Amino acid sequence: MKKTVSTNEAPAAIGPYSQAVRSGRFLFCSGQIPLDPKSGEIVSGDIAAQTRRVLDNIAAVLKAEGLTFDNVVKTTIFLTNLGDFHEVNDIYGSYFKHEPPARSTVQVPALPKGANVEIEVIAASEEAERAAYDTSG
Repeated sequence: MKKTVSTNEAPAAIGPYSQAVRSGRFLFCSGQIPLDPKSGEIVSGDIAAQTRRVLDNIAAVLKAEGLTFDNVVKTTIFLTNLGDFHEVNDIYGSYFKHEPPARSTVQVPALPKGANVEIEVIAASEEAERAAYDTSG
């Protein structure tokens, strides 16, 4: 069964999707772009500022389900310029300090709202009781 997850600490979805969906022990987080959760606008600054905002948005979604970056098992990074990889990688590494997750990184021609980076994650809870179950009857 699935449960949609939403928090005001991360930007609201800008389309017909959820910030995240919980299914059993797994949390599937939609891609986050560097939107400020309060203004809904792309943060100003370079790729470093955008990457930090993306990861802070992901942290907020994870926190809404009682999870942290330690629970993340897979990430996908989308970059509009693969030349930014090393800088993004350095910042990314500062958020994933212990046993980093599996990861893919791809260059794309464009991202929503002119963002330069988008990251999506899948996290796994260690606690079975935190899993989402169908309680509708």
